[in-house]
Amino acid sequence: MKQTVDVLSQIAQLKEVDYKNTLMITSLIEVLVDKGIIARKEVFEKSIFLDRLVESEAKRRNEKGT
Repeated sequence: MKQTVDVLSQIAQLKEVDYKNTLMITSLIEVLVDKGIIARKEVFEKSIFLDRLVESEAKRRNEKGT
């Protein structure tokens, strides 16, 4: 029973950390956009690029392991 409570507590803490990290990243992007340093489109395009890169690397590793 205690282990279940500990796991649930850890999950709650991870959710809080995830929220704070997401908030900080979003805030940073907004400041950079407001200052004209980057454009939202650049961030969006880079996120798509990185997501595809991670997916292709995962696929390559998966195929290599099979």
